[in-house]
Amino acid sequence: MGHDLRPYPEYKDSRLPWLGQIPAHWEVRRNGRLFAQRNETGFSDLPILEVSLKTEVRVRDFENSARKQVMSDRAKYKRAAKGDIAYNMMRLWQGAVGVAPVDGLISPAYVVARPFPEVDTRYYAYLFRTEAYMAEVNQYSRGIVSDRNRLYWDEFKQMPSVFPLPAEQTAIANFLDEHGRQVRQLIRNKRRVIELLNDQKQAVINLAVTRGLDSSVRMTDSGDSWLGEVPESWVVKPLKRWVAINARDLPESTGPGFAFRYLDIGSVGTGYLVEQPEIMRFAQAPSRARRILRNGDTIISTVRTYLKAVYFVSDEVDDLVASTGFAVLSPGPAVVPEFLSFVIQSNAFIDRVTAHSVGIAYPAIAETRLGAFHVALPPSEAEQQILLDHIKHETRELDVAIQSTRRELELIHEYRTRLISDVVKGKVDVRHLAPEAVEVTEDLEPLDEAEEFFEDELQDAADLEPVEEVVDADD
Repeated sequence: MGHDLRPYPEYKDSRLPWLGQIPAHWEVRRNGRLFAQRNETGFSDLPILEVSLKTEVRVRDFENSARKQVMSDRAKYKRAAKGDIAYNMMRLWQGAVGVAPVDGLISPAYVVARPFPEVDTRYYAYLFRTEAYMAEVNQYSRGIVSDRNRLYWDEFKQMPSVFPLPAEQTAIANFLDEHGRQVRQLIRNKRRVIELLNDQKQAVINLAVTRGLDSSVRMTDSGDSWLGEVPESWVVKPLKRWVAINARDLPESTGPGFAFRYLDIGSVGTGYLVEQPEIMRFAQAPSRARRILRNGDTIISTVRTYLKAVYFVSDEVDDLVASTGFAVLSPGPAVVPEFLSFVIQSNAFIDRVTAHSVGIAYPAIAETRLGAFHVALPPSEAEQQILLDHIKHETRELDVAIQSTRRELELIHEYRTRLISDVVKGKVDVRHLAPEAVEVTEDLEPLDEAEEFFEDELQDAADLEPVEEVVDADD
């Protein structure tokens, strides 16, 4: 994806600190000179659109969505024509803005902006999602507290934006669209590599935690159809007799200023963190931020169980809190904590959890059901430690390769973010690189499950849609 990126031949001062120098032939205009507000209702036959933090504007799929809603009054929804800009008043500062892909209905919590003829809305969707512009949004937003601020139309239209010539807007948008297509393909390939490496790692774990290292060991029926045969010397007991489940919770009397690091479902993969814990105070924390974690604990998701979110706490911590969407397993005597974590993240255990989960949109499992599952462990900590050492030795190179590929994904994302910012603000000239047109394909990289869960939570918090029912199993 190498590009011959070069600056424009001449620049001038934009007089905007967040924008700095811009190409000499560009202008700065108020948004009110680029867009007009569209407030049209009464189109109840159109599909419902939503503004997503990850995928901009999309048609809401209520049939397959995790967030089930029954619309009570579609007549209150506003029409957005194909090509309009739509943004969530409370989430534009996070990038909840995009271009309507079809004619559709937009929540009253959103603003619909109709472009004037000289505006390519694709270019402005890229501009509005840059960090510099999103930070500027806060300066124009109004509200009691910063994270509930709203950017109304009257303030939005006063915001200044850069204005390249119409043909140049289209060239920039074409370049970024094509670059985005290439990036999505690259990301897809990297994710496939990670999947293959994880499959190899799981093969090592599954063999060690179900049969041990001695292939000639005598096996015996565990008495549990899911466990099948296990080494004769191993001990089979319900999980609740190996561990304490959810032993520590933050009480409601916790001081409002108490600060902690919070893990939600979207933060955890299978055996690793997708993102670092978020620092927050009790007063501002969601009601599900209650599970206290300690060194040696293993957490496993009990909602959206097909996410296979399992994580082992390997550090001495006193400020780590997990969502009530997790079960916290604190090992008892005669259990090597990290070995148990590999047992929990093995396919044999995870497959059982998902098979016994209840629900379609938010499949979940009760802690009592989880605790009743039988688990087989070697009888001594010494034997468990031998198996643990074997797993760690055999998967060390795989872990390095997985971590390296994840880092490559992070760098790709960072490069893409920086490139978009530089291009839309005129720091580099891509007119000579832009294709005449970008073929519309169906190869958009879908949200992975963790991102979609996070997306649905933010959508639920931000939307002011008239609904009769909202189901959120994590609460």
